Amino acid sequence: MNIELRQLRYFVTVAEEMHFGRAAIRLHMTQPPLSQAIQSLEAMLGVQLFRRTSRSVALTPAGTALLPEAQRILQQTAALPDLMRRAASGASGRLSLAFVSTADYSVLPPFLREFRESYPGVEIDLREATTDVQLDDLMQGRIDVGLLIPPLPDKAKLQLDYLPVLSEPLILAAPKGLKALRGKQSVALQALADLPLIIFPRRIAPAFHDAILACYRDAGLTPHIGQEAIQMQTIIGLVSAGMGIALVPQSVSNLKRPGVDYKPLANKTPLVETGLAWRRDNASPVLNAFLELLRKK
Repeated sequence: MNIELRQLRYFVTVAEEMHFGRAAIRLHMTQPPLSQAIQSLEAMLGVQLFRRTSRSVALTPAGTALLPEAQRILQQTAALPDLMRRAASGASGRLSLAFVSTADYSVLPPFLREFRESYPGVEIDLREATTDVQLDDLMQGRIDVGLLIPPLPDKAKLQLDYLPVLSEPLILAAPKGLKALRGKQSVALQALADLPLIIFPRRIAPAFHDAILACYRDAGLTPHIGQEAIQMQTIIGLVSAGMGIALVPQSVSNLKRPGVDYKPLANKTPLVETGLAWRRDNASPVLNAFLELLRKK
């Protein structure tokens, strides 16, 4: 069976007009070829679609069942050019985006808000993942783009492009009420040397881990690592529970947790960078639209 869109359009027009003559005028054709086209469709389907008399035309049960389906098919067909144009421009489709937990308190919310406002037809698949997991997912093509903490390993650099989006200092997250913090606008690590440190495992974010240890080293201290955790929410939760202190990116202070004080460090601290990584060979129009929007910022 090879039903043509032309035949469905003829059928729908006759069904709407309930008159072959008026339908022929709407279709800019004469009545005989219209009647022949409907008869051909009926023969193809093996059912009668209209009851015809010299004075009236009416749909049969089969015609009544076909009408909404035929209208749906014609509407979807009419929408195809716009759908294809939108897909080609990145205005519709799907974007899979992974992010490190720290990005949830800094760049991720404004990025998503601006992208949704500009491209409401794009479906965004979000997942939280550590940098090492993101790199593997990117290399395997399981996600389109990742918000992660650099640097990229040499192997990844062969396949991935990278765009820095944020650099911020480390600050102190400490249990509320510590005597060393009272009345202080900033605090030196030396005043907290005996407190356990809560930190990301190095395998998860080596640059972040090393930046924290460098703060201690530059202060002439050796940290006592009390706990390791892979999620920023968990680290701040452990600080709130009095399990130790943590050095976190400044934007994490947006995570308001009872029992936690955030303070700038008096010590010189390195900047922690967050950036976007994506496969160089990913030609997704949606990904290109996302990146172009961020490059304009």
